Amino acid sequence: MRNLVIVGCGYLADIVADALLKGLLPTYDLTGVYSRTAASAERLAARMKKQGSGCRACTSLEELLALKPDFLVEAASPAAMRELALPTLKNGTSIVTLSIGALADTCFYEEVKKTATDHGARVYIASGATGGFDVLRTVSLMGNASAGFLNVKGVKVLRNSPFYTPEMETNNKVIFSGTTREAIETFPTGLNVAVAASLATVGPENLQVTMESTPDFTGDRQRVEIKNDQVHAVADVFSATPEIAAWSVVSTLQNIDSPIVF
Repeated sequence: MRNLVIVGCGYLADIVADALLKGLLPTYDLTGVYSRTAASAERLAARMKKQGSGCRACTSLEELLALKPDFLVEAASPAAMRELALPTLKNGTSIVTLSIGALADTCFYEEVKKTATDHGARVYIASGATGGFDVLRTVSLMGNASAGFLNVKGVKVLRNSPFYTPEMETNNKVIFSGTTREAIETFPTGLNVAVAASLATVGPENLQVTMESTPDFTGDRQRVEIKNDQVHAVADVFSATPEIAAWSVVSTLQNIDSPIVF
C-alpha cells in the first residue's frame, strides 16, 4: 500500500477522501491529514476512522511528515505549497499539487526540481480545471510554439474585488492581460491553472493570459491555445464547480500506480 497524506482539509480534500472510501484508489492508505484549521483536519480524520481507516489529524507539517508518507496531496494554497514543498521533498515524499501558482517563481521552481532529484521524489502537477497537458507539451517540444490562455469568470465572483466596475453587469470586460507571472501575482489563488499551462508550454514569462468577466456566467472557463508551424491545438474546459480539480488529483494518483498510463 502507498502511504498517502493530505494538506488542506476542505471541499477538495473531501472529494479525494470519497474516492478512497469508494475504492477508486485501492493501493493507497490515507494515514494523515493536516490543515491550518485544526477542526477541519480532525473532521476529515474522524470521517476516515469511521470507515476503519487509521488516519491521524496532525497538528503540524512535521508531525505529518513523520508518518513517512510516499505521497502528499496539497489542496491548500500557493502559500502553503511554498512552505511545504522543500521539507516534503527532503523527506523523500512526492507531492501531488493543485497550487501550481507557487511554481511561477523560476528560482523556487528550479530549487523544487533540484530538491526532488536529490531526494528521489517527484512533484506531480494535477491538471485542475484545465486539460490537454499531453498535447500542449508535445507541441512545445516540436519547437517554435506560441501559446495563450483565456480565463472567463462571472461578474458575481468579482463584485467584491478591486477590479469590479458597474459596466461588468451588462457587458463583457477584459480585466487582466499580461504574462502568467504577472497574472499569478495579481490573482494569487485564482489562476493556478494558467501557471500549469505555462509550465507545460512556453513558460510563465511567455504565456499570455487574459481574464474576462461575463454577466450572468457561473463557473470557470479555461481555454489554452498553442500553435507552431505544423499544429494548432486548443484545450477549452468549462467547469460549473471546482470539483474537477479534486478529481484531477484522483486521476493523477491512479496514473502513478497504474500499468496503463494516460
